[in-house]
Parts: sequence; structure tokens; C-alpha cells
Amino acid sequence: MKLVIINGPNLNLLGKREPEIYGHIDFETFFKTLALAHPTINFEYYQSNVEGELINALHQWGFSANGILLNAGGFTHTSIALADAVAAVKTPVVEVHLSNIFARENFRHTSYIGAHCVGSISGFGLQSYALAVSYFTNMA
Repeated sequence: MKLVIINGPNLNLLGKREPEIYGHIDFETFFKTLALAHPTINFEYYQSNVEGELINALHQWGFSANGILLNAGGFTHTSIALADAVAAVKTPVVEVHLSNIFARENFRHTSYIGAHCVGSISGFGLQSYALAVSYFTNMA
């Protein structure tokens, strides 16, 4: 099974940025732990702060991977183009957020990508990714 994690803007700052919201662990450390916990899964990881690069990543893996875990960060609430890219690919996408987007500012309550995803997981910190992986392993 091949799962791709695509992270959007500012997620390269995990462990440094607002740790009271996003935690103290950087994503690379968590990614290694996640991969070790699931040795039969071939994980790919991509992060960009650039909207077009995230769209290109969706196009790259959206027809070949078994699943995509997408944390679009702030683009979740602003990007029609990213939503269109999720809608265009065949690979199922799970929307992932570290914080509970519904317990934050009102503008974060709207997700343009969520309507095109098989589901959304938010509010469980880095464990949101592990929950999304569980979805894909249970669907296999």
C-alpha cells in the first residue's frame, strides 16, 4: 500500500510554530515514527508553502497512490484551485488538521477541500495523521 502525506503552508514549522496549538514535535520526527509503526506501508511525504506545488503533488500521486492524507493548512479555507485538484484525482483523499478547526476562528470553519475528500479528521494533533492511516489500512 502506498500512502502519500501532503502538507501545506507553515507545516514545515511544526515544533516551533505556536506549540500550544500545534505541539512540540517536528513533522519529520513524527513521520519516522509513523513509518516505523506501519512497516508494510510505503509512505511518501511532501510539504510546500506554495499552492501550485501542492496542486502538482496531488496530480503526481492522485492517480497512482492508494491514499492521500492532505493537510492543506490555511489553503483549506481559501483555495478553490486546491479543491478542484482534489476533485480531479482518482485517489481517495482524507483531509487532516492538527487543531480542531471548528474550535478556532470562524473563517477556519469553512473547508473548500472537504467536500471532495472521503473524510476529514481534525483536532487530534499529529495523531490526526495516524487516524487517517487507520482509515486506509481498514479499507484495504
